[in-house]
Amino acid sequence: MKKPASPAASTQPGIARLRIDRWLWAARFFKTRSLAKQAIEGGKVHCNGEHCKSSREIEVGFILDIRQGWDERKVIVKELSEKRGSAPQAALLYEETPESVSLRTALAAERKAQHANEADISGRPTKQDRRQIKRFKRDQLE
Repeated sequence: MKKPASPAASTQPGIARLRIDRWLWAARFFKTRSLAKQAIEGGKVHCNGEHCKSSREIEVGFILDIRQGWDERKVIVKELSEKRGSAPQAALLYEETPESVSLRTALAAERKAQHANEADISGRPTKQDRRQIKRFKRDQLE
């Protein structure tokens, strides 16, 4: 009789290949496998620099380029797992390249700085704002 697998085990050492959509789900890049499949079909995920299908089988050592919103990550597959575990267990499945980390943090800081310079123009102008607008328009006509 076969012994049941323990629920704490997140990686199976006997797995040599695994579908990319299933791995992306297990590694917690996407909330569902269907979202992972949509991202792959939409060209947001590349395997070893090439466009791939959701049925593509990946192995340990493959390099994946994953784009999610503004972030673009380049990760190396370290382990394969068919089960979705906790976030710390999922983080053990891959390693993000140092270049990817530095580029992502630099772009995030740039976006944050860009939004910090934007003035809050929501709502109606204050009395002071209206006076400045009138002065500006008057000076433009003269």
